[in-house]
Amino acid sequence: MTSFPFDSEPDPVRRAILAAMNRLFAGTPQRSAGRLNVSQLAVEADVKRWHLTHQHSDLKDLFQSEAAKAEAKRATHVRAADAFEELKKKHTKLQDRCRVLEERLAIYATAVSLLTLENTALSGREEQAAKVRALPRRPRMP
Repeated sequence: MTSFPFDSEPDPVRRAILAAMNRLFAGTPQRSAGRLNVSQLAVEADVKRWHLTHQHSDLKDLFQSEAAKAEAKRATHVRAADAFEELKKKHTKLQDRCRVLEERLAIYATAVSLLTLENTALSGREEQAAKVRALPRRPRMP
């Protein structure tokens, strides 16, 4: 969090502006809506906007540069959060797809196992081959 020291500042207007900057960057505005722009800083500091733009332009510039940094950080965080949510959705879809494929695999394994048993019985490699009888094939229809 950005903090601007104002204890050593003799000018009460500058002190108010620095205190307002601290409150805005801390996210605890008292007089304004809390947006990080010069107009809201003037409202928060309870000074006229021209004090910032003409008399204390150094504080205005400092505020704007720190606000740009904070916005860039927030934008990066939002992009990262969006990417994380997208990855969570993809992960859920992949888990569902994996579940479906595992169910199919179990069905196919059962079918292959049964076909293997039938093949073994029909080929005479098992004692119980007499119990399994091959069905005659149907003639093809032209």
